[in-house]
Formats: sequence, structure tokens, C-alpha cells
Amino acid sequence: MKTFSAKANEVKRQWWVIDAKNQYLGHVAVKAATLLRGKHKPIFTSHVDTGDFVIVINAKEVQIGGKKETQKTYMSFSGFVGGHKSETFRQRRERRPELLIEKAVKGMIPHNRLGATIYRKLRVYSGAEHPHTVQKPQAI
Repeated sequence: MKTFSAKANEVKRQWWVIDAKNQYLGHVAVKAATLLRGKHKPIFTSHVDTGDFVIVINAKEVQIGGKKETQKTYMSFSGFVGGHKSETFRQRRERRPELLIEKAVKGMIPHNRLGATIYRKLRVYSGAEHPHTVQKPQAI
């Protein structure tokens, strides 16, 4: 018996919608990363992109546990003197709530060229509306 290896051009891709309203950030990110990577499929091959497209809606209403609303910080550094920027979870939710889910999912997929390809199939929207109705996405 020969070992099966999926080919990227033969993979059937679906569109999924995840509603993040009143769900924890980690749970939403894990589900999205699993679907993006294709680990839910029996044809999963680790070095081939076998995943589906994922749409996450209601990103501004995602929950987080404990005191992380005020204590969790996101930091960036430009490399220049005085280029350190920091903001809390609450501040980022007010400014751009899509970044919360995007950053959480990005940390759960491979950090290489395959991961960059997988990451491009993620769409995150802060409200309940999305422009992908033509693709007929299925709800999770």
C-alpha cells in the first residue's frame, strides 16, 4: 500500500463562517487555524496547503478571560529611537478589532512560506456583514 500525498491543485476548498460573538478569542483562533490548515480533512498533508477559506465576523464582540481586558498588552517596535508603541486589549478592540483575531491565528499557523499562503485565506470583519455571500460560506 502506498502513502497518500495530497496535491495542492486537486484540493476542494470550502468557505466557512465563524461568528465570534460572545466566544473566547483562543477558541475562535484555534477553530480558524484548524480550518485554514486543513487538519479537519482526511487528506491532510503537512507540507501542502489543504485548507479552506475562513471568514470571521463580529470580531469586536470577542471575549477574553480574567483581567486580560486591561492587563494584556500588544507591543510593536519600529527599530528607531522612541519607536516603541504599546496598547492594551481594550484599546486595540476600539481601534481595530480585526487585528486581535488575525494576530492570534497567525501565531497558530506555520511561520514559513506555507504559513504565509495559508494566512491569505483568512478574512476578519468587525461587524456581522461580509462581502463573501457569492461563495456560499457554511456556518460553524
